[in-house]
Amino acid sequence: METSLTKNSLFRFLTVVLIPLALVLLVTFRLNGYYQIVFVLFFVNVILAAALNLTNGITGIFSLGAAGFMGLGAYISTLLSLDPELKAVRIPGIPDWLANIQLPFPVSLVLAGVVTMAFAALVGFPILKARGHYLAVITLGMVIMIKTLMDNVTTLTNGAKGISGMEKYTTMPVAVGMALVTLFGLYRIKVSPLGRSMTALRDDEDAAASLGISATRIRMFSFLVSAFFCAVGGCLWAHLERSIAPSMFYFDETFSILEMSVLGGMATLSGAIPGAAILTFVPQVLANFETGFTLFGLQVPKINGFSSMVMSVLFILVIIFRKGGVVRDSEYIVESLFSRETYTGLFRVETYQSFIQSIRQLFKQKTRRKQNESV
Repeated sequence: METSLTKNSLFRFLTVVLIPLALVLLVTFRLNGYYQIVFVLFFVNVILAAALNLTNGITGIFSLGAAGFMGLGAYISTLLSLDPELKAVRIPGIPDWLANIQLPFPVSLVLAGVVTMAFAALVGFPILKARGHYLAVITLGMVIMIKTLMDNVTTLTNGAKGISGMEKYTTMPVAVGMALVTLFGLYRIKVSPLGRSMTALRDDEDAAASLGISATRIRMFSFLVSAFFCAVGGCLWAHLERSIAPSMFYFDETFSILEMSVLGGMATLSGAIPGAAILTFVPQVLANFETGFTLFGLQVPKINGFSSMVMSVLFILVIIFRKGGVVRDSEYIVESLFSRETYTGLFRVETYQSFIQSIRQLFKQKTRRKQNESV
């Protein structure tokens, strides 16, 4: 629920722009390489979760194909950007016409998204005729099909062994920039007439059809855009890890992306940010407890898979007690980030007066609560 404080331009600028920017700069210049990689992975996960939210939460297509599109993007960008000498070593039998191609990373990233969109268009027409859990099962089958292709087309993928040795193009500025581009692009789609048509289809397909909204066209557009950004996420992921294999884009990754979407809030793009944060950072913290820890004086032995168990319980609790995810239907983060008012409001005196007044009201409310509790 929005309050006078959350509507204030200064508060929005501080919480959504300035503090996150300071955190990114701190991580970039003060923390070591491992923590930087974790933060870069967070921004890649934001892209993947936001892409899934467009189809599953905003359009109402329950797709489980994000990991497949991610894998396609990873392999296509790798094949287009890898050094020709490395290709000959890492991918024996690669066709001559592809062996000598080496495109700049930005070009290979865009082409990976476009080719993945073309594949999504090819499979989308039969897939999107299904509804509900039937659609979910079919898209899960698509992931199996893509992995099988990556396992067996060895002249392009090197089979189950995968490909390694890619350049590390995915740095913090690249990941942050692409996450912002993704959120901005998807947000502009969401607030456009096309985006409102997506929401109308999700809420009531019959009512939307009576208004002349084409369900097939809207769903296909959403499916293709989501595929494009999933491929972009896969491309960034490949050039962060510098090693890919078909097993990396299978069921584990499928449900990880879905979990990010559900935990953060599937119905909004803002939900991708807390969802990605939970799935990226919480397992890193919990992993420290898998070697054993002391709790209230008791020594807890080594528990393999402790972080997975805790994340599973958290996932269940969110579904039971907060079905809409962390942000539910609030678009506070993305709206604040891309709203002109967030920045132009900083040049008005009223913004600062309203901010101070809202802070005072909060303190007064807390004081009254303490007084009432003491009574």
